[in-house]
Amino acid sequence: MNLHVVAYPELSAADYSKIQAERKVHNSLYSVIEPHFTIVFSVQGMEAGNFIAEIAKQSGAVPRIEFCLRCAVIVKDSFSNNYDAFLVPDEGYSRIVKLHDKLYSGSLSPHHRLDVCYIPHISIGYSPDMQIIKEIADQWNANDFAICGTIPALDIINYENRVVTTLERVGLG
Repeated sequence: MNLHVVAYPELSAADYSKIQAERKVHNSLYSVIEPHFTIVFSVQGMEAGNFIAEIAKQSGAVPRIEFCLRCAVIVKDSFSNNYDAFLVPDEGYSRIVKLHDKLYSGSLSPHHRLDVCYIPHISIGYSPDMQIIKEIADQWNANDFAICGTIPALDIINYENRVVTTLERVGLG
């Protein structure tokens, strides 16, 4: 299994549509997974029941997270030749980072990639052509925008062969 934890945000219909319109053009995962924050990245070799129990234990007292995305940033992908365009939260940034760190504090700690900087984000596009990604970020950042929402739960998923299977949903306080 290839286990992950993602958070599907609650967004207004207009904001969801705007994000999806960008993803449809610039993100091949558009039809595979909804807009999301990845909280725990690929964990392999761990039994799904143990993974689910650990996520439930570590997130048990964590309240819902309010966030607001106000800028697009360009990030070099750590695992490929791609560049990414991310929508990054101003409000909620530290709470998402702290949740990420908390989920990796117990039995997932051996899987925590400390060599990769964790940036909470919703991906809107990626390409090996940095100029394409710069144009996406510049278009978003040309005007003030605020996409605000809530993270109400964590979804524990298995992602294999471009198929996402939700194994469990853990609500946040």
